[in-house]
This record gives sequence, C-alpha cells and structure tokens, in this order.
Amino acid sequence: QVQLVESGGALVQPGGSLRLSCVASGSIFKIYTMGWYRQDPGKQRELVATITSNGFTNYADSVKGRFTISRDNVKDTGYLQMNSLKPEDTAVYYCNLNRRVELVEYNYWGQGTQVTVSS
Repeated sequence: QVQLVESGGALVQPGGSLRLSCVASGSIFKIYTMGWYRQDPGKQRELVATITSNGFTNYADSVKGRFTISRDNVKDTGYLQMNSLKPEDTAVYYCNLNRRVELVEYNYWGQGTQVTVSS
C-alpha cells in the first residue's frame, strides 16, 4: 500500500516562500508521475504542478514562474518550492502519485498540508 506524507505547510505573509515535501513509501516512487494539487473549501481540487518519472514538468498558469516542482528518487521524496506567494495560493495542498499501465490506473493521495497566505 502506497503512503504519501506531506509536510511544510504554514502561515506565510504575501511575497513569502514555502517548500512543501512529500515522502512516499510502499512502492517504487521513481516510476510514478508525481503531482501537487490544491483545494479550497467549496472548490474543486486543481492541478498545481506535475513531474514525470523522466523529470518533465508541467505547471498551472497561475503558478508558472513562482513555483518549482522537483523530486529526489533516492529519497523517495517530492518537493514544491513556492515563491512570491499570494493570498489566492491559500489552500490545502495534496501530493499525488499516478501511473497508468495499459488500462489500469494507479492513483494515490496524501492527507494534505495547509498553506495560508495572509498578512
């Protein structure tokens, strides 16, 4: 059973920075695409960024140039470096591992970590 544990969420002032971490266990981390998603109460969960097993990255337009996703396949850990934070970045951030093998999709979520951007 795959387990994902996020950490690093906090209260930060606008313009500040945070780094989120996601530690994976229970499977071979490096074969999965890893992603960060976020969700505000009453809203749908939205994609923030993804990084494939080969290191290709993809970002939501709202975070391009401010956030950086990365992974350490030796430590089975993924990261989200968030700079120039804005109040609209406030949300619960979730780590995701995803892999599709033919018609079977493997999809795992962490429990989430709260990021609050406020003065």
